[in-house]
Amino acid sequence: MYKDKKVVVVMPAYNAALTLEKTYAEVPRDLVDEVILCDDASKDETSALAKQLGVDHVITHPRNRGYGGNQKSLYNKALEIGADIVIMVHPDYQYTPLLIPTMCNIIGEGLYPVVLASRILGKGALKGGMPLYKYVANRFLTATQNFLVNYKLSEYHTGYRAFSREVLEKIDFNANDDDFVFDNEMLSQIIYHGFDIAEVTCPTKYFDEASSINFVRSSKYGLGVLRVSMMHRLNKWGLAKSKIYQ
Repeated sequence: MYKDKKVVVVMPAYNAALTLEKTYAEVPRDLVDEVILCDDASKDETSALAKQLGVDHVITHPRNRGYGGNQKSLYNKALEIGADIVIMVHPDYQYTPLLIPTMCNIIGEGLYPVVLASRILGKGALKGGMPLYKYVANRFLTATQNFLVNYKLSEYHTGYRAFSREVLEKIDFNANDDDFVFDNEMLSQIIYHGFDIAEVTCPTKYFDEASSINFVRSSKYGLGVLRVSMMHRLNKWGLAKSKIYQ
């Protein structure tokens, strides 16, 4: 345990058998109390491998529920087992778990209730192989989001993030979308409810086995992100009443 805090790592998995072992090996088990993996109806041996590696809790969806649906199962389980600090790590090894102690310390010391590992701080994104069109889209969307939600982050699109229990209990993440825009809805909820967010620099790796959405889905995601930010602003102005902010 981190002092008196229970630290739980959650892994949203889909066809992660080729990268799971390498990712899991870097999780600092002297700090992390429990690990939860949710296999979103993978077509490979992700669940079996997770159990073989000794992952504490393996959830298997009988049908694919989507990236957001996967996270809902993970966060609900983390709260159920008494997590105080929850850190999401993708098991595709695009982000290194070696930043877990830093992210955990920021929350554990009461400095910030939310920590994002940013690929954009520094030059980690392009250096790590992020496609140029994704980098440009990231910068455009982030600038637009900062303006609309009245906050300032280097990026809203990292999948490496940590939360205090208080945050997960306050926001209604179960009301969010089951697809990729879930991540942005969570951040919108967090900012809407007045929680502060810290960022740490994170190296990233793009390679064949790492998960990535194609151009068409990226475009759909981008439009969804703009919709979320606009609804955030309209709700703040009292011109809309979205269920995700209740």
